[in-house]
Amino acid sequence: MDYFFTEEEQMIQETARQIALEKVVPVRQELDERDEFPREILKTMGTSDLLGIYIPEEYGGLGMGSLAMCIAIEEISRACVGVSTAYAANALGTYPFLLYGTEEQKKKYLPGIATGEKIVAFGLTEANAGSDASGIQTTAKLDGDEYVLNGTKQWITNGGEADIYTIIAITNRSKGARGASAFIVEKDAPGFSCGKKEEKMGIRCSATTELIMEDCRIPKENIIGREGMGFIVAMKTLDKARVGVGAQGVGVAQGATDEAIAYARQRIQFGQPVIAFQAVQHMLADMATQTEAARGLVYTAARYMDTGAKDVAKISAMAKLFATDTGMKVTTDAVQVMGGAGYMKEYPVEKMMRDAKILQIYEGTNQIQRNIVGQALIKEAATNK
Repeated sequence: MDYFFTEEEQMIQETARQIALEKVVPVRQELDERDEFPREILKTMGTSDLLGIYIPEEYGGLGMGSLAMCIAIEEISRACVGVSTAYAANALGTYPFLLYGTEEQKKKYLPGIATGEKIVAFGLTEANAGSDASGIQTTAKLDGDEYVLNGTKQWITNGGEADIYTIIAITNRSKGARGASAFIVEKDAPGFSCGKKEEKMGIRCSATTELIMEDCRIPKENIIGREGMGFIVAMKTLDKARVGVGAQGVGVAQGATDEAIAYARQRIQFGQPVIAFQAVQHMLADMATQTEAARGLVYTAARYMDTGAKDVAKISAMAKLFATDTGMKVTTDAVQVMGGAGYMKEYPVEKMMRDAKILQIYEGTNQIQRNIVGQALIKEAATNK
């Protein structure tokens, strides 16, 4: 399909594809087996301008939008979702102060993020605050010219590797979700540390840790927006980022389809390649069709977001849930097409299937995405009466 990319978008696609093929594919299995964070690959992305795609030009970025980010994420995910998670999580952690930060915050942090000098993480999830983000227990209290944070975040992507963390904490418990605020916490802040690194089914090269704040002190100017904006900051950030998770689903589905086709062409059974059997052709046809449908929805959502539309929650949720469900189904089917070989670590579809599962879970489970879509439909129906 020709999606009529601009010249700049085509360059992003070519650059991301080259990095995926030359830097990611040769080491993806080793990174997975060793749980090794892809720092050198991220540095290459920084020098190639991929880390600054969404950052305005005045802060050292390319000044492009969601579609360009999705193009890059898809190409990296085609090779390795673990690497693309480390890459995309950088944007997830940056969006809060890019969207709501002060000019001083943007000037201080964005240039280093654009070049890859600084890695970022987003700290929302806690033991009792996953799908229910309003259940946050981490607190922040103003003490003179500093905020003092106490609490623990869990399952934080890029945890332990990031230099900058966006943390959502409660500043006024009596106001419920409206009492949450967002803060920028640097890794060397007093009282801040990272806990254990999690052992995961997939995306193993992506670092996932606890964040621990024990009387963690940060300057009061590190608040994002103002007190009470934290829940809005978090939800708008997720609306912005979820289409990128959809792009991960498209990428891993395309990668798995490519591998299944290549294997089916060279695997001989009953005197002919298995791709000659109609049963296999039908599976591959469904995989390709589902992947293309997911790609179309993700690109449409990204383009809509790039128009500056305010209410993007529904289309972002649709893109995330459909594309990541597709990623899970297509990778599973790829293993089936390849039979016993697909189940072996010698071939990448085994890893792709493990990696794909998390896409249905993080940044809001796909059940939560369906809730978001359903609630939007109810609101629209009431408005259109």
